[in-house]
Amino acid sequence: MAAVDGPVPELQTRADACATRLCSADRVLLASHIDADGLTSAAVAASALERASIPFETVFEKQLDAASIAGIAAREYDTVLFTDFGSGQLDIIAEHERDGAFVPVIADHHRPAETDTELHLNPLLEGIDGASELSGAGAAYVLARALAARSEADERFNNRDLAALAVVGAVGDMQASGGELHGANAGIVAEGVEAGVLEKTTDLAIYGKQTRPLPKLLEYASDVRIPGITNDERGVVSFLDGVDVTCRADGAWKRWVDLTDDEKQRLASALVKHAVSRGVPAFKIDRLVGTSYVLSEETIGTELRDASEFSTLLNATARYERADVGLAVCLGDREAAFDRAKKLLANHRRNLSEGIEWVEDHGVTRGEHIQWFDSGEEIRETIVGIIAGMSMGAEGVSREVPIVAFARKNDEETKVSARGTGPLVGRGLDLSAAMGEAARAVGGDGGGHDIAAGATIPAGAQAEFVEHADRIVGDQLD
Repeated sequence: MAAVDGPVPELQTRADACATRLCSADRVLLASHIDADGLTSAAVAASALERASIPFETVFEKQLDAASIAGIAAREYDTVLFTDFGSGQLDIIAEHERDGAFVPVIADHHRPAETDTELHLNPLLEGIDGASELSGAGAAYVLARALAARSEADERFNNRDLAALAVVGAVGDMQASGGELHGANAGIVAEGVEAGVLEKTTDLAIYGKQTRPLPKLLEYASDVRIPGITNDERGVVSFLDGVDVTCRADGAWKRWVDLTDDEKQRLASALVKHAVSRGVPAFKIDRLVGTSYVLSEETIGTELRDASEFSTLLNATARYERADVGLAVCLGDREAAFDRAKKLLANHRRNLSEGIEWVEDHGVTRGEHIQWFDSGEEIRETIVGIIAGMSMGAEGVSREVPIVAFARKNDEETKVSARGTGPLVGRGLDLSAAMGEAARAVGGDGGGHDIAAGATIPAGAQAEFVEHADRIVGDQLD
């Protein structure tokens, strides 16, 4: 049994208890969520279980509710490991535990229900912010490190190599506040760097540095809107042709990763000067440079090399009912699964683009404290939250109030997704509480994080839900 110092000391006792139970199990059912954080959580846990020689089966759930938990119980596993969900559904899980259906082991970061269970690894229980300091994949990583200490297997770096996936999950869960991971996440980054699987660098803070040709990289960069470049194909080409950098090779545009360090610096400086000349405020220009997390062992120029691009690739799998593909990529399949994931990503990008265009065309309705849109069947319910977040700051969509999005789930239910901003959270916004309370007021349920949350409500209850949500958010922000 190897000794191991946990990456998050506050959670070590809980992690040790969970690991001890898993090691004593004859077999384990691993149940996880379907977003990037959920997929990486499952991959971290699956890798740790396999290395510890613990038999397991993996299942994914789009939503953990009474029906899906009953289905999990029906599989007749004595031990069920929940990753990236479970805390908020403890009241339902506890009923099955009391009935002897299974023993739950939970590695999650969402707000817990009032009921608790013995084997519960959640940063919020120890005063660590689960929305900004530790993701679901991070909680799974803490568990994986504890499992390594209880196994005779020759785990690489005591599972420290799994820190790379944990960082992808945290980035995918929008925990890189101000462009950088903080809190317990920073400890995981440090372990990944030490293990040689991660690099933490200061770089251009624009999505697509590994894979996008330079014109598309700049044209599609919308976090900081620069006149003459953002959404301006001709303007971008003119800008690139005017900088002292060789931006083409063999008749094709280079990518950011193809440039030398000196070329990157010159291009970034030219971009800043252009932004200044076009009147972009200094505080926005500062956001053009930030922290990048690079997966050192992945091939340069692929979606897997950059944590942000990796997380987007994963979102393009499970949100289209192909969690198996995303998990396979996380577990190392760089052939069939990776090829399939890239095809799903191309489709995902089209859907996101069309969804944002739909929001811009139809606009949002502004209340006193929130804004919202109802996409009906026009936007897939598994990606409506992503589109809501990406739409904030677009034309006609404010960043001064949270946005709430509706999409049809089925004939009886409507999916609700809400997104806020760091400054709003600083003023008291808690979308997890707001979505949960408003949903329960109309016969549904919800939860999540302070900055991003969701709910499921009865079809046709949108107007009543908005009334409750607007009032609740107003009370939070007053």
